[in-house]
Amino acid sequence: MSIVTISRGSYSRGKEIAEKLAETLGYECISREIILEASEQFNIPEIKLVRAIHDAPSILDRFSYGKERYIAFFRAAFLKRIQKDNLVYHGLAGQIFVQNIPHILKIRIIANLDARVKEEVKREKISAEQARQILVKDDAERRKWSMALYSLDTWDQRFYDMTLHLDTMGVEDAVSTILHILQRPCFQTTPKSLELLNDLSLSAQTEAALVNEFPKATVDAGKGLVYVSIRGSLIDEKRITDKVNRLVENVAGVKKVNVNIVPHSIKD
Repeated sequence: MSIVTISRGSYSRGKEIAEKLAETLGYECISREIILEASEQFNIPEIKLVRAIHDAPSILDRFSYGKERYIAFFRAAFLKRIQKDNLVYHGLAGQIFVQNIPHILKIRIIANLDARVKEEVKREKISAEQARQILVKDDAERRKWSMALYSLDTWDQRFYDMTLHLDTMGVEDAVSTILHILQRPCFQTTPKSLELLNDLSLSAQTEAALVNEFPKATVDAGKGLVYVSIRGSLIDEKRITDKVNRLVENVAGVKKVNVNIVPHSIKD
């Protein structure tokens, strides 16, 4: 059992690789579904979540704590989905949320711009110059999006276990290479790695439940015990603690909540 996340640019054939890999393994292949689930679970119109990705991060500024809410909702939906194991995810942000989960293979697919231009010309029936302009703009916006939301560069190879360059191999070669790497013990799900993923997901579900009322709250979780840190006045400790408990009482898996009030400093 294992999980693969694939980060890709437009028309880099990453989607094709993800779908072929999932078919070969008999795994589920997901991408846009995460946006739909986040939209449904947290009652946020899908169009807002889609625009938050494709129209650059500035759109999030139009909503109260838009950045915090978007990250919380998307992260919660993503982590909840991959707890099922045996799946391939292709799209933005996947590898960002699971850097410390050892059994998840994180892959970056890249391709030469000229090859991507040819692919877009063929699919969209537009000129090569139009295709090139669109791709360059799309690459810049995706990079800007990741930097603005997560302070991470999607082109930074440190976030991936492996980078595959489609100039030197085809789709079948890429899939074969990934299948070979997946056989390694380090990319197999273990009870310990699954526990790490479950704890991470529980902290994400809790943050999502709190974000509308406490957008700056941070959450850690372990074996059902949840630790919430919130900046505020110690005078309001009981009120804040009671409110946190009410907000998270329906989050599945939470056994006990510990609330830590971090007093405001002069800088706050």
